Amino acid sequence: MSLSALTAFGRRYARAWCSQDPDKVAAFFAEDGSLTVNEGKPAVGREAIAEVARSFMTTFPDLHVSMKGLTRESRGIVFHWSLLGNNTGPGGKGHRVEIDGLEVWRMDDDGLIAESRGEFDAESYAHQLEHGERPPADEDEDAAPVRRGRPPNALKRARESGDVG
Repeated sequence: MSLSALTAFGRRYARAWCSQDPDKVAAFFAEDGSLTVNEGKPAVGREAIAEVARSFMTTFPDLHVSMKGLTRESRGIVFHWSLLGNNTGPGGKGHRVEIDGLEVWRMDDDGLIAESRGEFDAESYAHQLEHGERPPADEDEDAAPVRRGRPPNALKRARESGDVG
């Protein structure tokens, strides 16, 4: 399957997750396909895969999944996604949850997903379900903080030169 065909497939797959119809998600999988989430027990077969989709759709009645990208890698076809929703399903606290993740696909000869190995930050997901916000960044990280825009001195120089109003 060409990369453009796979990208179109990925977009349709993301829309299926937004549909509130778990059978639409399962239809992207081979009859005996499997979906594994965060190295858990695989859901094997369309019925089991539909139940996984149903659990997310129930938790997030306004579930929105978008495709962030799709690449071919040595480990398989990698579908990058973003999930956004409010946890207003049964027992939910109404918190907004936003997570990014990916699925590594192995396709069958019919162009369906034979195997999907999905992963996302389960700790951040659980924190957002409980508290409605992303967990604080680890203060012990060695990485420098991310700065947006021009550094202060560059902005000053740009103003002095007339490049910025």
